[in-house]
Amino acid sequence: MNKVVLITGGSRGIGAATARAAARDGWRVVLSYRSNEGAADNVVRDIKLNGGIAEAIRGDISRESDVATIFNRCKDRFGRLDGLVNNAGILPPVGRFEDIDFARWANTFAVNTGGTFLCCREAVRIMSPRHGGIGGAIVNVSSMAATLGGATEFTDYAASKGAVETLTIGLANELGTDCIRVNGVRPGLIETDIHKSAGDAERVGRLSKSVPLGRAGTAQETAAAIVFLLSDAASYITGSILSVSGGR
Repeated sequence: MNKVVLITGGSRGIGAATARAAARDGWRVVLSYRSNEGAADNVVRDIKLNGGIAEAIRGDISRESDVATIFNRCKDRFGRLDGLVNNAGILPPVGRFEDIDFARWANTFAVNTGGTFLCCREAVRIMSPRHGGIGGAIVNVSSMAATLGGATEFTDYAASKGAVETLTIGLANELGTDCIRVNGVRPGLIETDIHKSAGDAERVGRLSKSVPLGRAGTAQETAAAIVFLLSDAASYITGSILSVSGGR
């Protein structure tokens, strides 16, 4: 396989697991990261040590100029783009709705929703036959918060992911004739350090008993779902949001 996938937020957590899983499946991997160069380099090194091809590009997906640079470098390096995983996002500190100021709300949407929009747009400009491409697959990483609402924790995050799911459905309907499939993955309670960064390091342990399967999920389990939706095995799937939540 000579296909190329770009994974945003690929230096840690679900993004890093997806980069490694995609490489094992034969994809050439480009991963973007905002600040943690060391972590991104570790993912690239792991992939290369296992015989894969990978490259890391620094950029902030909430900045239009950075997104353009990421996609231009990807196209210059490999000459094509077959898959996009919109994984990069932020989880703001846990808190009640009335304590959220507009600056936090706007920043959450700028990264989680605006960044996904910008990356999807640039991907279409490479993938679509109308722009000289041959089609491809996009997977947007949402969250169970989009359906649960994030009450008393992060309603802004939940709302931003709800918008990502609406975008996913709209693009799937629009881009089918461009041979571009667009799907989403909705992770539930997943063991990553994003909960610690939101100020609630014990969240996974506290809530895991509420999951029907009785445990939290892993980044690797989420990555497996993402790579499936990228693959030819999902060639007749578009506009779907796949929950990876243990039934929660």
